[in-house]
Amino acid sequence: MDARSFAAFLLVDLLLVMTPGADWAYAIAAGVRGRTVLPAVAGLAAGYVLHAGLVVIGVGALLAGSPTALHLLTLIGAAYLLWLGVTVARRSEPLAADGQQMPSAVRTALRGSAVSGLNPKGLLLFFAVLPQFVAPGASWPVTAQLAVLGTVHVLACGLVYLAVALTARRLLRSRPRTARIVGRGSGIAMIVVAVALTLERALHA
Repeated sequence: MDARSFAAFLLVDLLLVMTPGADWAYAIAAGVRGRTVLPAVAGLAAGYVLHAGLVVIGVGALLAGSPTALHLLTLIGAAYLLWLGVTVARRSEPLAADGQQMPSAVRTALRGSAVSGLNPKGLLLFFAVLPQFVAPGASWPVTAQLAVLGTVHVLACGLVYLAVALTARRLLRSRPRTARIVGRGSGIAMIVVAVALTLERALHA
């Protein structure tokens, strides 16, 4: 993997990370609802750490080649996104009020890791995109190259989602009505993604 290949991967990766989806919806919801966005962003990044690890050890290839396993993973991920989307959309409070009990940092992080970790498209992205930028004849092992590219992707996700969450928080903190609408919109976006995943898997079953 030379400098040109790495630059090409970085460009493609940033374009993919900056495409809105369930991760963006969760980051926005965290920015609108919570006191801090770090646990949510850390959770989202942790989910992709899991994906990177699976691809490096070869499990990603096994899942991608097993229609039954991928079908089950998609349904689990869609069900979780549906539940989380309904939960977020039903909340009426735009931001945490003083004295109001909010989910713990650990629970928020776990939810974030489930949003990204249960996303089969993320795993397939690692499996389909990363190998294209690996040079089998390079002086360092393929697994090391995959690990580096996976690390870059996780860092890109963390930075982009942190920016998204902080931007949502800064712009909407003084606009409770708008924040409420955006928060519910984030929940609806998760529901739409969950339904789309289910329909897509049903069509390919």
